[in-house]
Amino acid sequence: MNRLLLLEDDINLIDGLRYSLKKNGFMLDVAQTVAQAYECLKSTAYDLLLLDITLPDGSGFDVCDLVRKQGNQVPIIFLTALDEEVNVIRGLDSGGDDYITKPFRLGELSSRIRALLRRVNISNSEKMTILESGDLSIDLMGSRVFCKGQVLDLTNAEYRLLCLLVRNADRIVTRDMILRELWDSTGNFVDDNTLSVYVRRLREKVEIDPSHPQRLVTVRGFGYRWNEVSI
Repeated sequence: MNRLLLLEDDINLIDGLRYSLKKNGFMLDVAQTVAQAYECLKSTAYDLLLLDITLPDGSGFDVCDLVRKQGNQVPIIFLTALDEEVNVIRGLDSGGDDYITKPFRLGELSSRIRALLRRVNISNSEKMTILESGDLSIDLMGSRVFCKGQVLDLTNAEYRLLCLLVRNADRIVTRDMILRELWDSTGNFVDDNTLSVYVRRLREKVEIDPSHPQRLVTVRGFGYRWNEVSI
């Protein structure tokens, strides 16, 4: 589950965003001032920042500038009522990745967030050719999976599911997140029952005892978690 930081001082907008983003599978921390945002950034690593521009004690531009000067490439979306070209240019030049003008549809914002996170994940994965987890390794260039040195015979869907789980090792991946990110984004529909079949088949290939999985475990009421273990 991706963790976001929202810098915004409009209480009504905060309430709407908190409800909508949680419903869409995101965790959200809220800062209502630039000072609070700095404190949050000191203690937490975020997957994406949502920054309003005009705050009581400064600007979202200030936060963006600080983050980029520290070498942090976390994706940043500006939320702004200022749609003048000069503000848009300043936001992008300061290191922002996208901007959305108020008022906006909450569904549109969620879509923009997912699209940006996908681009970042693709960029990061292109820099990495091997994913390793215990005695299992994934050759991303060759689309092959090795377990204890032996190649696993996986279908395309099983391979993509495994990559998603391993990239989020030791974190809960919800069923909705899997359905949305793994298949809906490519235009292929997979229902909940089909996902259960894929999980069962994948367990048969990566577990010693699929009935008592050690790697691909179910987190009841939420989804699945991939444990980094050697078995």
